[in-house]
Amino acid sequence: MTAPLLPDALVRAPAQPADLVIRAAHVLDPRTGLDGPHDVLLREGRIAEIGAPGTLDAPAGAEIVDGEGRRLFPGFVDPHVHLRTPGQEHKEDLETGTRAAAAGGFCQVIAMPNTDPVVDSPSILGALRETAARDARIPVGFMGAITRGLLGEELTEMNGLREQGALGFTDDGKPVVSAGMLRRALQYQRLCGGIIALHEEDPQLSGAGVMHEGVISTLLGVAGIPSISESTFVARDAAIAGYEGGAVHMQHLSCVASVRAVALAKELGYRVSCEASPHHLCLTVEAVRTLDTSMKMNPPLRDEIDRQALIEGLRSGVIDCVATDHAPHARDEKEVPFEQAPMGTTGLETSFAALNTELVRPGVLGLELVVERMTSGGALFGLPVPRIAVDEPANLCLVDLDATWVVGEDGYESRSQNSCFAGRELHGRVLLTVAAGSVAYRERAFAVAAAPEPGKDAA
Repeated sequence: MTAPLLPDALVRAPAQPADLVIRAAHVLDPRTGLDGPHDVLLREGRIAEIGAPGTLDAPAGAEIVDGEGRRLFPGFVDPHVHLRTPGQEHKEDLETGTRAAAAGGFCQVIAMPNTDPVVDSPSILGALRETAARDARIPVGFMGAITRGLLGEELTEMNGLREQGALGFTDDGKPVVSAGMLRRALQYQRLCGGIIALHEEDPQLSGAGVMHEGVISTLLGVAGIPSISESTFVARDAAIAGYEGGAVHMQHLSCVASVRAVALAKELGYRVSCEASPHHLCLTVEAVRTLDTSMKMNPPLRDEIDRQALIEGLRSGVIDCVATDHAPHARDEKEVPFEQAPMGTTGLETSFAALNTELVRPGVLGLELVVERMTSGGALFGLPVPRIAVDEPANLCLVDLDATWVVGEDGYESRSQNSCFAGRELHGRVLLTVAAGSVAYRERAFAVAAAPEPGKDAA
């Protein structure tokens, strides 16, 4: 049976299915084993043929894309983004957020429910999906809250949220402090399904901290957040999930002890998955010395030993996927003293380029592994994995690995500019993104041609 271009759990604005041929791109798909130059033909939004370079004819009127010297990957999937709709559209909205995602090569994203109002009822989720069906540039799925208002006191209508399309549940931005509340949520999960994603943090241990607790926080005289604030909750919640037989996903790991706790849980056979973010994989607390508020995020940037543990976890598979935790904030919200600024950094437009620059080009991680981890996050939530194969929906991104660009120099597709990579020169530029069969993004300077009509020569 042919898979639909757009799974039921995802929504986006109406878009024209693509007819195009990408010529002579180096195709890399870790799942289908493709790793070499190919022509790829799309017809009505599906991958119709894959052939040797220069062998596939473009249908009349179809676009012709020159892929020579470029890489063609499956579209990336981000299981953790903040699109700020409803209620915080001055930071981001469904159109700008999904436009930024497309510019970063993403073909699917999953949005968090810590909006205003919180996505804690079927009616709010239904209205949000209707908005996405009008505004979203790429397919987007939504998480419902675990507890009403993210207050940790009363479970939401989990079954009703699932029936309305929620991929799972999270109080992201806040931890589920009560172990008993998490246990009840996992018991309800047996009835309604859907993974439970967890922001792992002990508020009593974090206290008033605003950066990683260590030498630099002491030198700066700034309150710190100890790594045990995260790792103790990771261990606790893995144990609860194992006891209940539930499925949990640990969000944005940041430290050695958390990686070890997840590794142990997996060894014990618990249904635990986890993610790491590009900023934790590429940066350390050293970047916070200047008290640049774009470096303030939760969990905070930590020590080099923690970064190396995350890299090794990604390599070994203990860490299942990359997730940006794209967290846009308005300029005036970040242009305040470090202690007062909100936590969070944008990440959709820089995710691949940052990893390519800091990890792939130096030989720390292989390109194939990074592509696999950047395309696997949706599968943890029941979404189909993008694949470059005949008859599959076209979910693709074309990348120039050698192109260099300075982050923010030409502005952002996102409404917000709080990127922790701002001003850095990165290697790797997304030129074209196809999401659920439709062209969602073209780099401004990237030209395409059209196949001639029958009986006419190409211009």
